[in-house]
Amino acid sequence: MKTPNLFHTKKTKKTYKFKMIDLFAGIGGIRLGFEANGGESVFSSEWDKSAQKTYQANFDEIPYGDITKIEPEEIPSFDILLAGFPCQPFSQAGLKRGFADTRGTLFFDVARIINHHRPKVVFLENVKRFKTHDDGNTFKVIKYTLEEMGYTVHAQVLNAKNFGVPQNRERIYIIGFLGETDFKFPEGILKKKTLGEILEKKVDSKYTISDKLWAGHQRRKKDHIEKGNGFGYSLFNEKSEYTSTMSARYYKDGSEILIEQKGKNPRKITPREAARLQGFPENFIIPVSDNQAYKQFGNSVAVPVIEELARRIVLEMEKIEDKNKTYRKINIDKIIATNVKPLITA
Repeated sequence: MKTPNLFHTKKTKKTYKFKMIDLFAGIGGIRLGFEANGGESVFSSEWDKSAQKTYQANFDEIPYGDITKIEPEEIPSFDILLAGFPCQPFSQAGLKRGFADTRGTLFFDVARIINHHRPKVVFLENVKRFKTHDDGNTFKVIKYTLEEMGYTVHAQVLNAKNFGVPQNRERIYIIGFLGETDFKFPEGILKKKTLGEILEKKVDSKYTISDKLWAGHQRRKKDHIEKGNGFGYSLFNEKSEYTSTMSARYYKDGSEILIEQKGKNPRKITPREAARLQGFPENFIIPVSDNQAYKQFGNSVAVPVIEELARRIVLEMEKIEDKNKTYRKINIDKIIATNVKPLITA
């Protein structure tokens, strides 16, 4: 099977410490954190066409599309596998089907690649509740699968607000090392930044929400308060220590993060502010519409969290002896047959 666009062919004289592949790459947030620590991407995969456009604009590379359509042996050798695999099956906002959702089984496509290549490190990212989904069974299956392949697994939820971005964003990071390590997740607050430090000084009036939308937000919040829950819009200003979590649905009405304006209705954050809220560099190119940009940054990762984890991972990886040949390959299909529930449709 001949596969186009697999390799990053941009010529460079930069010296790299390790090779990596970027799966379910989105717009490359995880890649940025590992590149900052000496990584060279030799393969990327992302099926969303709009995200591919942003990825190409920033990395001079079009990611391969559907990861289920490529055989593991077609991917070049690498040291670290990066995968922010789809979180919808495990999100509180979703149907919480886990491995009964076809997207949930995409982990096993990642596992087949790991099983074939045996990279030194596996780096996975997902939503906070992933570890407790289905009474913890989803996480247990993934941990078991990695351990059966010889990986020592570390997992912890980290909050982006402790890493220099003013956003309350909790995500779980699952890191597998092919061998024993002394890896430790960061503890406590490493760096803080207020919202005012990322807000633009002059903002186009198009980001100010309409009277109709603002009235709707206020009415819905009042209804939620009367029902005794905390749902509804969230309002912030330049003195705020952090915002609520930005989601991929932000483009719809901006309710989770609205910025106060004197004498005006609140406004949505701009795409550039959304990039900053996720810790993307100022030179990161945004070649898509505002709505697509909101989706892409809402689906992405907080880059400073990745950078710090990558720094620690690289230090530990250098201590691991090359034992790839000592680990037997496992039967992924058997694990799937045992643990994946059939998706029942109406």
